[in-house]
Amino acid sequence: MPLVHISLKRERPPEERRAIADAVHAALTQSIGVPADDRFQVVSSRFDDLIYDPGYLGVARSDGLVIVQIQLSTGRSVAQKKALFRAVADNLGAAGVRPEDVFVTLVEIARENWSFGNGIAHYADAAPPHLAATA
Repeated sequence: MPLVHISLKRERPPEERRAIADAVHAALTQSIGVPADDRFQVVSSRFDDLIYDPGYLGVARSDGLVIVQIQLSTGRSVAQKKALFRAVADNLGAAGVRPEDVFVTLVEIARENWSFGNGIAHYADAAPPHLAATA
């Protein structure tokens, strides 16, 4: 159920873009149990449209910056969110992105606010199977 937007400060070759997207999806499946086939991602290069502070909170960012915004249903614990942040940074590190250049935000959305097609509010009446225990 996550919808992931990945914004890159600089252009990257298609195979590197795919590796970044794969790394983020793997983090979601590994850390918070998102099903492997629940994958919806938008990857874009922002160039001069992406403005950032290179030293905010003592983190030394570069133009290799990767901003990951994850929209997902509410209900994850703080521990799960921390595990997700760590998994994203670790997986992107393995894909060649400096940990300092990994910026992640979560946007939590009520389950009834999702439609995956056909005009149906798929999770309005029942949680998805992988989250049924947290409903």
